[in-house]
Amino acid sequence: MWTIPKPRYRRGLCAEGEAEIAVNIGGVRVVLFGDILNRYPESRLAELVNCSTQNDEVISSLCDDFDPGRKEFYFDRDPDAFKCIIDVYYFDEIHIKRGICPICFIKEMEFWKIDQSVLDECCKSDLTEKEEELKEIANKVKLILEDLEVDPCVTRSERCQRFLWRLMEKPGSSLPARIVAIASFLSILVSSVVMCVGTIPEVQVTDDEGKLVEHPTLEAIETACILWFTAEYLLRLASSPNKLHFAFSFMNIVDFMAIMPFYVVLSLTYLGTTAMMELGNVQQAVQALRIMRIARIFKLARHSSGLQTLTYALKRSLKELGLLLMYMGVGIFVFSALAYTMEQSHPETLFRSIPQSFWWAIITMTTVGYGDIYPKTTLGKCNAAVSFLCGVIAIALPIHPIINNFVVFYNKQKVLETAAKHEVELMELKSGRDAHRKGSSQEEAVGAPTERGCLQSSPS
Repeated sequence: MWTIPKPRYRRGLCAEGEAEIAVNIGGVRVVLFGDILNRYPESRLAELVNCSTQNDEVISSLCDDFDPGRKEFYFDRDPDAFKCIIDVYYFDEIHIKRGICPICFIKEMEFWKIDQSVLDECCKSDLTEKEEELKEIANKVKLILEDLEVDPCVTRSERCQRFLWRLMEKPGSSLPARIVAIASFLSILVSSVVMCVGTIPEVQVTDDEGKLVEHPTLEAIETACILWFTAEYLLRLASSPNKLHFAFSFMNIVDFMAIMPFYVVLSLTYLGTTAMMELGNVQQAVQALRIMRIARIFKLARHSSGLQTLTYALKRSLKELGLLLMYMGVGIFVFSALAYTMEQSHPETLFRSIPQSFWWAIITMTTVGYGDIYPKTTLGKCNAAVSFLCGVIAIALPIHPIINNFVVFYNKQKVLETAAKHEVELMELKSGRDAHRKGSSQEEAVGAPTERGCLQSSPS
C-alpha cells in the first residue's frame, strides 16, 4: 500500500469535513484525499469521492467492486499507469513513464476522465509518433488484406483489373508477379548497360554520311527494352484504381520520362522531313532527348526498398542538408574572397576574379582539389589550409544526423512490416478459430438428434 501525502492534515482526517478514499488499483492500495481530487471535479476519482456510499448503482458505474467493510474501491486497471495519472492532481500535468505504451495510456486517461491537454509536450510528440505508426500498420494490413481477399460480388472486368494491378504492382502477391518484377528489373539494367556501351567508339558503326552511330544490335536491344517499359506502363495505368493519382505520382512520372525520349526521337527521325532534320537546333534536341534516357536508372527505386528508404531519409533530413549547404556557402564566399585578395600580389596569379575563385573554394572545401587553380603566395596557402579544415568540419557535422535518420527510418519500416504481417496472421488465426467453433456447434446440433434416436431405438 502507498499513500499520497497531504500537507497539514493527519492521515485519515480531512479539514472541513472532506473525506479520504481508499482505492485498490490492480492489487495496489492507495489512499487519496478529497480536496486534492476535487481540483478536477469531472474526473472519475472526484465523482467517486463526492458520491454517497449508499448508492450502489452510482458506485458500480464508477468502479469495478466496492468493499463496504473496508470502504475500499477496486479497479482492475494498470497500477503503473495510475501512478502517472494522479500526478495531474498535484502538478497539473502528466508525464508518461518509460515502458508504458502511449496508446494504452490514453485509454487509461479516458477511463479516469482526464483530458489529454494535461499531457507534457514530450509525451504528446511520442503519442503523435505512435499514432502515425499505428496508421501505417493499419494501411499495410489493409494492403495485405486487399491482396488476399476475393470479393465474389465484383464483375469480371473488375476482377481482371485487380489481377493486373497485383501482377504489375505487388511482386509478393504471386509467383507470376514476382517474375514480372524480376523481368522489369533486368530490363532496366540491360537498357542502362546498352546506353553506356553504345557510346564506345569501337562499338559504334559508320552511317552513309560518315558519322558514328550506335550499333544496330544495341538499337534493337534498346527498342525491345523500351517496348517492355511501354507495355508495363500502359498495363499499370489501365489497371490502376485511381488513374489521376497514378499519372501524377513521382515514380510514374520518372517512368514516363524514361520512355518518352525514345518516341520523340523516333518521330523526329522517321516522321520529320529531311530539311527539318538538317536544322542544327533539331539535331541538338535529339541529342538532348537521348541523354534523357538516363532517367530510366531511377526506375530501380521501384524495386529497391533500400533506395526508397534513402529517399525518405533524405526528405526527413532536409534541415540538416540545409545547414550543410549554408555552412558551405558561407565558407565558399569567405575563403574565395580571401584567396582573391591574398593572391593579387603574385604576378602569375590564377585567381582572376572572386566568382572564378568560387570554383577553387568548392574543390578545396570538399577535399577534391583538381589542381587546375591553386594559391602561390604564403598567405594564400595558409588560407587554403584553413579552408580545407573548415570544409572537413562543415561536411562532417551534419552527416551523423542524416545517417541516424536513415537507420531509424529503415529499422522502423522493418518493424512496421513485421507488425503488419503479425496482425494479419492473428486475424487469420482468429477467423480460423471462429470457423472451427461454428463447425463444432453445427456438428453438435446435428449429432444430438442422432444420439437421441439411438437411445430410443436401443430398447427395442
